[in-house]
Amino acid sequence: MPIDAVKAVAAEPRRTPITWNHKDVLLYHLGIGAGLPATDPDELRYTLESRLHVLPTFATVAGGGGTALAGGLSAPGIDIDLTAVLHGGQTVEAHRPLPVSGSATLTSRVAAVHDKGKAAVIVLRSDVADADGPLWSAGSEIYVRGEGGFGGERGTTTRPPAPAGAPAHTVERPVREDQALLYRLSGDWNPLHADPDFAARAGFERPILHGLCSYGMTLKAVVDIALGGDVTRVRSYTTRFAGIVHPGETLRVRMWPGSPAPGRIQVSVTAVERGDAPVLTDTLVTHS
Repeated sequence: MPIDAVKAVAAEPRRTPITWNHKDVLLYHLGIGAGLPATDPDELRYTLESRLHVLPTFATVAGGGGTALAGGLSAPGIDIDLTAVLHGGQTVEAHRPLPVSGSATLTSRVAAVHDKGKAAVIVLRSDVADADGPLWSAGSEIYVRGEGGFGGERGTTTRPPAPAGAPAHTVERPVREDQALLYRLSGDWNPLHADPDFAARAGFERPILHGLCSYGMTLKAVVDIALGGDVTRVRSYTTRFAGIVHPGETLRVRMWPGSPAPGRIQVSVTAVERGDAPVLTDTLVTHS
């Protein structure tokens, strides 16, 4: 059995030192589409070191990109084929504003392995702290096709209610043809996003965009449109990856501020060119 759920969950947490600097932040922001127009003062907050602030989703790549994911997928009891892996969901909680540069310790573990019948879901949890205390926490759900049916717990799913009424904001964000090639330089080297042969073996007609790239593009849109451009207002951000994005397509981002309660923004993201096919669902930004 490639996945030993009991062994994976019982394994000791992994502690990994991570560092980052302004170049890593700049590269990440460019990878999620920042910098257009290049001289726009609002965009310079993402692309010019003298004005730089850090979008909280940088947490998903800080320290080299995918550190917690890579650690979880190589944890004791986990032996899987990468062509069967899909990112199912992601949460980031910012305990305080992310610094432009830093050194910290990432503590990661496999929190659960759920049996969905045709697939297994590996639930990863990570916490990052520096000398001043907690910085952020993150959670990932990784679907592994063909690895279910081992008799484990199915797990529970809590979904927010659908937003009511028309969205207050709807914006479109283009995905460049080279977006995945640029984004992967932040450290997510999965060949699914660059190698046509690997993508074909995984069942896709061509390489697809990283789900975490769509995730970052979406939060940037929410911050810029609904939060006055202030990244420090973001407290948490969670989503479910509902569909793929091809480089060259356009994301349509809809926002419902104040839904389902004050301090919350419900969001949906679809692919314009494929008839508003779902990309991100069950998406919620909590803010101050």
